[in-house]
Amino acid sequence: MPFPYQRPRRLRATPAIRRLVAETTLAPRQLVLPMFVADGATEARPIASMPGVVQHSIESLRRAAADAVAAGVGGLMLFGVPEEKDKDASGSAGLAPDGILNRGLSILAADLGDSTVLMADTCLDEFTDHGHCGVLDASGRVDNDATLAQYVDMAVAQANSGARVVGPSGMMDGQVAAIRDGLDAAGHTEVIIMAYTAKYASAFFGPFREAVGSSLRGDRRTYQQDVANGREALREAELDVEEGADIIMVKPAMAYLDVLRQVADVSPVPVAAYQVSGEYAMICAAAQNNWIDLQAMALETLTSIRRAGADIVLTYWAADVAGWLSD
Repeated sequence: MPFPYQRPRRLRATPAIRRLVAETTLAPRQLVLPMFVADGATEARPIASMPGVVQHSIESLRRAAADAVAAGVGGLMLFGVPEEKDKDASGSAGLAPDGILNRGLSILAADLGDSTVLMADTCLDEFTDHGHCGVLDASGRVDNDATLAQYVDMAVAQANSGARVVGPSGMMDGQVAAIRDGLDAAGHTEVIIMAYTAKYASAFFGPFREAVGSSLRGDRRTYQQDVANGREALREAELDVEEGADIIMVKPAMAYLDVLRQVADVSPVPVAAYQVSGEYAMICAAAQNNWIDLQAMALETLTSIRRAGADIVLTYWAADVAGWLSD
C-alpha cells in the first residue's frame, strides 16, 4: 500500500496540469509533409489508398505547400511522379533539370525561399522502368556502385534546383559519402544530407507505390533492411554518421519504435522517422469504419514516435496536425 502522498494521479487531474508536466511535445515545427507532384497533371489527383493525399499538379502543389508553411509545418519532402513514357532503366528523368521533381523543387524554392526547409527524395525508384532504387546489372540485381554515380548526379541536380536537404533512400552501401563528396565538389557544401539509415523491406510501403506509380515487380529485400534485425540499424547509423550524414532516419516508424529508440539513444545527429503510407492508410481505413477517432489516433501515434526519440517526423498529417494543434 503506497503512502498517502504517493499519488501520481494528482498530476493528471486537469488538462492544464497534464500540459504542464507533459514529457513529450508535438509541434508543427517538428513535422515534415511528404508531397507528390505528377508530370502532366492539370489538377490534383486523389490517391485511392491514401485518403486526403493527392498527386499534385504544379499549381496545386504551390497552393498546398504555401498553406502548409503558413500553418507552421517545419519542412516539405517532395517526390516526383513522371509519365510512364519518361521512365527508363537508369531513372534519367530523376536527374534531368526539366524533370518533374526538379521543376517542382525549383518552383517551390522560388515561392517559399527560406520560409521552410525544402527536401527532396534522392532515389531512382519512381523514375526507373523496373521500379528498383538503382541501376541493374546484367543479372538483374541492383549494381551498388553504378547506382551511387546516379545518386550523386541526382543530389547535385536537386541542390541546383533549390533543395536544402537531399534524402538518399535507396540503402546503397556508401551512398552518404558519395553524395557528400559530390555535393561539396559542386559547391553545395551547405546542403544537408538526411540519410534513410534504417529503411526496412516493409509491407507498410504498399500505398506509396500507388502514389508514385511504381513499376516494381518483385521486392527490394536485397538492399532494404531485414525486418527481423534491430542491431543492424545501429551499424547502419554509425556508418552513415561517419560518412557525413547530418540527419539519420528510421522508416517505417510505428512498427519500429524499438529501433528508433535505440538509434536515438546513440545518435550524435538529429533523428527523423517516417510515418509511412501504410501506417497512414490503415488509420484512415479504421476511422472511415468509425472504429477509431482519426484525429486522436493520429496525434497519439505521432506523439509516440516523438516519445521514442524522433526529433523530426515525416507524416502525411503534418498540415492537418498544425491546424489541430492551433485550435
